[in-house]
Amino acid sequence: MIKKIAITLAVIFVLLFGAFQLLTYQTKKASPEQLEKYMNDDIVLEVVYCSPSKKGRTVMDSLVPFGEVWRTGANEATTFTASKDITISGQPLPAGTYTLWTIPNQKEWEVIFNSGEYGWGVNWSQEVSRDASFDVLNITTPVMQLPVNQERFTIQFEGDVNLTMAWENTKISMPISL
Repeated sequence: MIKKIAITLAVIFVLLFGAFQLLTYQTKKASPEQLEKYMNDDIVLEVVYCSPSKKGRTVMDSLVPFGEVWRTGANEATTFTASKDITISGQPLPAGTYTLWTIPNQKEWEVIFNSGEYGWGVNWSQEVSRDASFDVLNITTPVMQLPVNQERFTIQFEGDVNLTMAWENTKISMPISL
């Protein structure tokens, strides 16, 4: 009897594990995981995020509502890692790994670096799981309009180390001092 129960539990475990792997693969296929890395001498900056597509949808103030916290990407919460202390938009950020959240608006975005770890970034009701008491840095940055719609959401390091985010016809940029 114990042997049958053990076999049954093992089969259930294997099926659940397989279903979870399939679900993860399917969601990552639609919004693939991206790694953006900047390296200079002894400092490394890294952003890991999942890049959703526009797919004919209206993004700003629809899919990504204005005035509400967004997990900044799809799937898991986006992470930002700095190997050393840096300054972003004139404000200090200690070395470490942070989850990256935004509050988009038409003319400016609030960008939030949070020391909590949240896995998926939203709960079953699709509400963000960020705990504001772990916010380390909040930056408000102006929106730039892109001349051409961008299909995929991107986070990049550009120029003399600017952290940028862009999607649809919206782009923000924050200077980083090393």
